[in-house]
Amino acid sequence: MTTITPGAAQVELAIGGMTCASCAARIEKKLNRMDGVEATVNYATEKAKVTFDADISVADLIATVEATGYTAQEPVRTPADGGRAEEATESDELRPLRQRLVTAVSLALPVIAMAMVPALQIDYWQWLSLTLTAPVVTYAAWPFHRAAWTNAKHGAATMDTLISVGTTAAFLWSLWALFFGTAGTTGMTHPFEFTIGRSDGAGNIYLEAAAGVTAFILAGRYFEARSKRKAGAALKALLELGAKEVTVLRGGREVTVPTADLQVGMRFLVRPGEKIATDGIVTEGSSAVDASMLTGESVPVEVSVGDAVTGATLNAGGRLVVEATRVGSDTQLARMAKLVEDAQNGKAAAQRLADKISAVFVPVVIGLALATLGFWLGSGSGLTAAFTAAVAVLIIACPCALGLATPTALMVGTGRGAQLGILIKGPEVLETTRKVDTIVLDKTGTVTTGRMTLLAVHTAAGTEEADVLRLAGALEHSSEHPIAQAVAAGAAARVGTLPTPEDFANIPGLGVQGVVEGHAVLVGREKLLAEWAIELPVQLERAKADAEAAGRTAIVVAWDGEARAVVEVADAVKETSADAVRRLRALGLKPILLTGDNKAVAESVAAEVGIEEVIAEVMPQDKVDVVKRLQAEGRSVAMVGDGVNDAAALAQADLGLAMGTGTDAAIEAGDLTLVRGDLRAAADAIRLARKTLGTIRSNLFWAFAYNVAALPLAAAGLLNPMIAGAAMAFSSVFVVGNSLRLRGFQAADN
Repeated sequence: MTTITPGAAQVELAIGGMTCASCAARIEKKLNRMDGVEATVNYATEKAKVTFDADISVADLIATVEATGYTAQEPVRTPADGGRAEEATESDELRPLRQRLVTAVSLALPVIAMAMVPALQIDYWQWLSLTLTAPVVTYAAWPFHRAAWTNAKHGAATMDTLISVGTTAAFLWSLWALFFGTAGTTGMTHPFEFTIGRSDGAGNIYLEAAAGVTAFILAGRYFEARSKRKAGAALKALLELGAKEVTVLRGGREVTVPTADLQVGMRFLVRPGEKIATDGIVTEGSSAVDASMLTGESVPVEVSVGDAVTGATLNAGGRLVVEATRVGSDTQLARMAKLVEDAQNGKAAAQRLADKISAVFVPVVIGLALATLGFWLGSGSGLTAAFTAAVAVLIIACPCALGLATPTALMVGTGRGAQLGILIKGPEVLETTRKVDTIVLDKTGTVTTGRMTLLAVHTAAGTEEADVLRLAGALEHSSEHPIAQAVAAGAAARVGTLPTPEDFANIPGLGVQGVVEGHAVLVGREKLLAEWAIELPVQLERAKADAEAAGRTAIVVAWDGEARAVVEVADAVKETSADAVRRLRALGLKPILLTGDNKAVAESVAAEVGIEEVIAEVMPQDKVDVVKRLQAEGRSVAMVGDGVNDAAALAQADLGLAMGTGTDAAIEAGDLTLVRGDLRAAADAIRLARKTLGTIRSNLFWAFAYNVAALPLAAAGLLNPMIAGAAMAFSSVFVVGNSLRLRGFQAADN
């Protein structure tokens, strides 16, 4: 392994020209052979992350990649344009592939129809087929020929090699048969029969095989490229979470400027309901800040003068003046974006099964074709018969159904998943679902609802619960605090319309007070009651202690000089979470609860849903470290989360499942998205993904099997065009039919 000296530089290169995972592996191997270089190449993101010593330049790295047959450049970052330039580039990359696909499909369909239906074989139909096929095997199939040439220069063979060799052989043989054989004569037809008999091939053309294979494989590549485009969307979603503009205080005036213009030391205003523009220290005011999307802490954090606040969190209460302490790439949000990017680039590129098979299948087929040529030449059968048999081997070995095997199963599987509230990002995530043995569950918004909820009311002797809810709810309804709003919403749901309070006052950090229906009401912390010399009775003191021990927020209610009740508020566990955990265990997965919330809350939630292992009070970067530690122990880790704080861990995990009710950053970083926000969908998603993977595997088997079965016929010189066309058609029909069975997938009974 290459030794890197301390202080080595790092660069990220954008790689162009890769067509499969083996391309990424080849570039990575070439870079790592350089002294003083360590590199990882990700096929999904089309990036190479390279660490290199001082005596090596970026130009040397780019030259090495180019010598391998690919392109490399340092990516141009333009955060000011909001990623629009990058999106335009991605669109430009897809456009030529889409144009080639449209060309191939529109021209190949009539060619296949004429070859398979004798009634369509009018005079000179073979020359019409040649005219239509020529643009398909030259223009539309050019990416395969280019990749095959690149592979050949480096002594490698991939699926591109087989496609290029097979389609070229079919086309060139058809040209020979048309111009120098008997296939070009007027009235030539391919009879609809599957008789096996030896011929010299001079009257046979295989244009439908060349055109059909190209169209099918291009369709697969196009759908794959579309799913691959989303690889960097998590970073865009993260960076777009922050405030776009900020109100800066200059000389006593309020001036609105772009957030990018903020500098360390500037003071800016944050009104209720606004996002905090950047990391800083509160210099004026007090409020409750909702930081759940960044920290996972379900209870809003009370902040006042001297407290630190984080950019992109939401000011849920009063007016704040904040002094910026970190801006740009130094902020916590930007660091989290870097964590996501590092996790994505560090994730091993998914080695596609088709390329694994091709690594063995291609050399075997080419060797068999050469052996067939040698055998027939040696047996004295003549040059034409020998070449007919050898070319037939190459033609029949090119499996057109391979281009349908993955995209059809994926399209049917993802379509069925969408109906069930499950979105599968792409084929590369399916292999992982078979291997995962550990599932890490975020708490806030995943196992729990993610919002504060009124859970229980404990009343003093002689006090009715309805009175507590009506009076406390009325007062809390006038407060903007998230906990107060939870009490008000819960009270309104249980007792109906709430009265309007009089003389309402908010006591910062303590609670609220006012007059409701002639009663002087206090709602808030025990300290608020102490200021009015009101003590809690023993039973309420015990209820408050029990609530806090369970990690819940206890709110004290008093009126007319007496403590009347303790109200419990917490982030409630979803009704379906316990059932979801049981289903995940049934799939062979060990659940772990991972949260930024405090340990008491986490353990209480875990006990309620049946999770034994709890990891609490972790920051976003710690979540990534936990996933890495589990992976280092040899576990294959799935992660379910919904917040920005989960995005990096979702990207790092072997399989990321994002709750669709969460943030865009989490959704984009995940491999699977659960639209409904129901954790039971995680079990259904894994079941569906495993079933889709099984379908793809069986598709790949049959895509090869039909063709392999016909190889002996080809080698024996017994292949006729109808058998070749039938093998192509039957394998394609089987693949499509097998994929359509996924439409019958059912979610577990809810």
